[in-house]
Amino acid sequence: MVFGIGIDIIEIDRIQKSIEKFGERFLTKVFTQVEIDYASSKGSPYQHYAVRFAAKEAIAKALSTSKNKGFQWKDIEIYNENNGLPRVNLYGKVKTILGDDKLLKISLSHSDNLATCVAIVYYKA
Repeated sequence: MVFGIGIDIIEIDRIQKSIEKFGERFLTKVFTQVEIDYASSKGSPYQHYAVRFAAKEAIAKALSTSKNKGFQWKDIEIYNENNGLPRVNLYGKVKTILGDDKLLKISLSHSDNLATCVAIVYYKA
């Protein structure tokens, strides 16, 4: 049974402009070191930052209820397995919200201009 679904789409240049304007302050507020290391190692880092930002938004939407406010950006960490599949580590309040009775799946995509993520939270069978 589905608990929640979230989707987000963002213009990559919006994230690029934030990084260029605020630099490390923006990066370290929104992204974990794992995410920063991954994105900055890529030829087009802004796409990778943007898709991770979209994932955080989509996950927040999928977990959203009136009781679930107040978690931090870095409570959601997006990483890739060796085969490229995106995965999520949750920390703090977000991990508590997901609990042991639910699972989270995400799908990421980006083009030259846009990044998107769909997140589905469902109860374990």
